[in-house]
Amino acid sequence: MSPAKSYFMSGIGGSGMLPLALILRARGFEVAGSDRSLDQGRLGAKFEYLKAQGIALFPQDGSGLTRTEQILVRSAAVEDTVGDVVAAKRLGARDMKRPELLAELFNAARVRIGVAGTSGKSTTTAMIAWILHRAGKDPTVMNGAVMKNFVTPDALFASALVGKGDAFVSEVDESDGSIAVYDPTIAVVNNIALDHKSMEELRALFAGFVGKAEIAVLNLDNEETAALVLKAKVRVRTFSVRSGLADLHAASLVPAPDGIRFTALERDGRLSADVRLNVPGEHNVSNALAALSTARAYGLSLKDAADALAGFAGTKRRLEIVGSAGGVTVIDDFAHNPDKITATLKTLHAFPGRLLILFQPHGYGPLRLMRDEFIACFASNMHADDVLILPDPVYFGGTVDRAVTSEHIAAGVRARGLQALAYAERAACGDKLIELAEAGDRVLIMGARDDTLSVFAAELLARLAQ
Repeated sequence: MSPAKSYFMSGIGGSGMLPLALILRARGFEVAGSDRSLDQGRLGAKFEYLKAQGIALFPQDGSGLTRTEQILVRSAAVEDTVGDVVAAKRLGARDMKRPELLAELFNAARVRIGVAGTSGKSTTTAMIAWILHRAGKDPTVMNGAVMKNFVTPDALFASALVGKGDAFVSEVDESDGSIAVYDPTIAVVNNIALDHKSMEELRALFAGFVGKAEIAVLNLDNEETAALVLKAKVRVRTFSVRSGLADLHAASLVPAPDGIRFTALERDGRLSADVRLNVPGEHNVSNALAALSTARAYGLSLKDAADALAGFAGTKRRLEIVGSAGGVTVIDDFAHNPDKITATLKTLHAFPGRLLILFQPHGYGPLRLMRDEFIACFASNMHADDVLILPDPVYFGGTVDRAVTSEHIAAGVRARGLQALAYAERAACGDKLIELAEAGDRVLIMGARDDTLSVFAAELLARLAQ
């Protein structure tokens, strides 16, 4: 850990930056920051919360950086031309990317639990956090999502925990390649699928991550993750929703709209535990098996870990029911890549009701990379009466190739015989959703990297109530 006592977080409102700032502040460091959203007058509640933690906030123009001894920590969205970066360079202050600092904190812990994969990281991290917390292990946790179990009136944005125990549990990110700088004791990999990088790059990154661990927790249900089992030169614990060949597998699944029950069985047949989840979907059974396997690797009993999961409340924006009005239910979800979207649509289609889907792509780059996969994903998982509506991708400035737009996705889905529309502005999408919504429908808001989607979902519910 750097001996410096003052950190300036540029992009402090981001899902990866906010919990890191909270951890630093709780450990006694001076923390300040800036954010583009703050300058634009958005997400006021989040920034008020940060100020209540003793974190000073400044415009993102460099005015908050005044001393050489300050360390600038910036998110991936903060480019070299941003005022904070220019000011740090002028001062000669250290300029760090977010993963560098997180890796310093993580790698310094005695037990390092890194949760990786292109899907399921946040929920699995939150499940592990809750299991360890219930077991009295007092972990430190870095999550990219708000963990509902730890939300209080004084901690509304509980995406981080600062404990005194030996475990540091953290999401680790493959999208920017930073997964390579973490040294896990326990390496958890849920799923590997096309997201921000090519499959060749992803295979190399995940293999390197697993290779540095003392023990790896790997998903046999995902072909790419299962391939790591054969190559791994470390101890491995496998899990599976379907295969009894895994060290821990699920049986007797009983789904419900608001949760799912199953039995977790260890391969040797000597141990089993009934699990009741308050979050729905087979994908959450997989996340739970990953968390249970991690708990076993850490030394906890299967029964104690399973009992803890019965009280798991979930994470924000993961199939989160915002509310119902006029017979229409509004759901807010973080799904943004084909794997996540597929899991969400399959979970919801297990129960009746048309889906009116708003999907806001999480950037022009991912849209360009996964254009065909997005089209195939929606075409394969929508029902004939579902409607897909897309605004332009989230964009808060910077240089980016904007050649592929949301209309390309909508046109591709229409070509497969399904209903899809694209509008440049999200407000127009909202108007269309209100126009279409009828009793029995479910309005699904999906997308990442934009916290205002939750505000948008709440506004839609209020309009439906009128």
